[in-house]
Order: sequence, then C-alpha cells, then structure tokens
Amino acid sequence: MTDIPFGFALPGGQPNPNDPQWQAMMAQLQQILSSSQSGGTVNWDLAKQVATGLARQNDRSLTGAERQEAVDALRLADVWLDLVTSLPSGVSHAVGWSQLEWIDATIPAWKRLCDPLAERVVGAMSKMLPEQAAAQLGPMTGMLAGIGGMMFGGQVGQGVGQLSGEVLTSSDIGLPLGPSGTAALLPANLAQFSEGLEQPADQVRLYVALREVAHARLFGHVNWVRAHVLDAVDAYARGITVDPETIERAVREIDPSDPESMQQALAGGMFTPEDTPAQQAALVRLETALALIEGWVSHIVDQVAAERLPGAAALTETFRRRRAEGGPAEQTFATLVGLELRPRRLRDAARLWEALLEHRGAEGRDAVWAHPDLVPRSEDLDDPEAFARNDSDGPDFDMSDLDKL
Repeated sequence: MTDIPFGFALPGGQPNPNDPQWQAMMAQLQQILSSSQSGGTVNWDLAKQVATGLARQNDRSLTGAERQEAVDALRLADVWLDLVTSLPSGVSHAVGWSQLEWIDATIPAWKRLCDPLAERVVGAMSKMLPEQAAAQLGPMTGMLAGIGGMMFGGQVGQGVGQLSGEVLTSSDIGLPLGPSGTAALLPANLAQFSEGLEQPADQVRLYVALREVAHARLFGHVNWVRAHVLDAVDAYARGITVDPETIERAVREIDPSDPESMQQALAGGMFTPEDTPAQQAALVRLETALALIEGWVSHIVDQVAAERLPGAAALTETFRRRRAEGGPAEQTFATLVGLELRPRRLRDAARLWEALLEHRGAEGRDAVWAHPDLVPRSEDLDDPEAFARNDSDGPDFDMSDLDKL
C-alpha cells in the first residue's frame, strides 16, 4: 500500500499542494464529495439514493386491492394471536408497502443499526493518512471523513436496496425496522415469493402476516428487547476491522459521473470481524438474541397456523430454512457490512419455547421476557428442558408490567 491514501502516490513520496497532479486528485475527491452531501457520520442521502435506485429496477405500484388484502390479513392474524399469547396487540397501524415505501420507512432504523459500523469506517479513513502528509494538508484532511461516510453510505444503500426486493414484512430479518406500532406486508414481494410454493397465495399471506404481528407484539410490549439487540450489534461493531486495501481500491474505481461505479467498487465488502474472545462473545450474544426472538415468533405462529392453515407444516419448514440460511440479498448485506443477522440456533430456541409452554403455560412462557436477567442464555439452548423446569428463581410477575420495562 502507498504512503498516500487511495493509491495517489506523488513524485518523491510526499504530497505537494502546488503540484498539478495533487491538485487534480483533490479536485476529483471534492467532486465525489459534492455529488451527495448529508450531515452526520454516514452519507445517508447517498445511501437512500443508491437503495431507491436499485429498488426502482423491479418495484411497481400497488393496487388498492393489494393494499387492502395486506391490511385485512394483518388484522385477522392479530386477532388469532390473542388465543395463544399473553402479550397484547402491538399493531396500531396495518399497511401494505411497495419496495420504495419499505426503504423510506426503515431508513431511520438502519441509521441506528449501522452508525456503530460507520464510526469504524471514518476512524479507519482518518488513520490512513500519514502524520507528515496530514500536517501538510491541514484542514483538507477532513475530506477523509466525508469520503468514509460516502463510501459507507453507498455500501449500506446497496445492501438495503437489494434487501427491499426480498423482504416480505417490516420485521423480516428479525429486527424492528419499521415505525413502532406499524405492521406491514410487501404484496409485490409476497406474490413473487408465493409463486415458488405449492400453497394458496392467501394462506401464504396469512402465515406471513402472523409472523409480522407476532414481531410487533414482542417489540411493542417488551421494550428492553429493542435496546438489547441494538447493544449487541454495537458490541459486535466494536470488533470490526476495516480493510484499508479495499477502501483504497474502491476510491480508485469510483467515477463521479457514473453512479453504477459506486456499487461495483464496493461489491467486495470492506469489513472483517476480528477473531478475538470479545468479538466471539459479542457474536454469541447477538445470535442468541436473534434466535430467541425468532424462536418465540415461530413457536406462537405455528400454534395458530397449525389449526387454521392446511399448509402450515410446509410453510413452517420453509420459513425456518429461509431464516436460518438467509436469502441472496441478506447474504449480500452480510458481505457488505460484515454482519450476519441470522438466528443460527433457531431450532434450539423453538424447542426451548415449546418446553416453557409445557412446563409453565403460555403466561409463564411469556413472562420470561419480563426482564433481561430472566431470558435464556446461549448455554440454556443446549438443554431447553432443564431451563424450562427450573423456574424457582423467577419473580412474581404481572404481564401488565411489560410496557414499563
């Protein structure tokens, strides 16, 4: 790697602000930065621009009938869940979204999710400039932070844009991405997804709606869960390293006049997790949280679907594989951002919630969400029966207190 960042090595190895080549390079960087400006660490204007550009390639407007079918399915699914869980409805607004609407609604959540990773990018960019060169450039070194924010924005935008073509709901990757109280289906994506299944489209829609409203109940009434997952992501992000060679290559390949060059330059990803005990612990914490959330949702949804949807067993297995393996876009996002949002121990978590229902009943099962200290740990997934039988340490609990936590 050269002494000057991004491969712009000048004669003699030192930057000369009066050199025409140096001035041309700085002009190019200024052109890149001025193409899309936004405040904050990440260039979210660029992220949204890239994401919507990708979505427009396949997105379409929804009909009034499609939107109404989505609302009806969500409302019916919410009523059904009242029969199997003590948690009250978390849905105040049921909607059908297009891909572009999904992007608009979830960008605020992506900001919270990705800002810890973005800080790693900006920090890496500031360290790439040698001390002597930084002293000569003076205030111009601030451009590096802008480049880092731009690159991360383009990278996240690519991942979000591709995800918009695959997600079926606002909570499809197991995180609360939509506004609080909103349950959403993406009818166009659902229609395409249903084509590959030997199930009636209305049954698939209802099954997916059950999953969405189940997530809404959990994230809407167990307030600490949202913060718990985001804290786990933040801890994971602190162990992420940024590949300087990838940053250097990406900047060289970006053509300010060609928006597609941004996507091509970032296709290889720039993040790699460190193989340290702290990073491994953070990853286990995150994976356990995602598995417990997904396991609870799958458990209560399957209770309802088994009695009301003839194809429930096949749909259950389909979605279990889908979440465990991740779709192409989800895998792309993992490559780009260095974070896999997959519950690797989903089957173990589902067995744990089933065991809790058997030993403690529905209210005792749901009471586990009352406090973070009561939630199963990774080792509890190794022996779900033992965890379910041992409730001697649990405090007296009133389900109405969930919203206060």
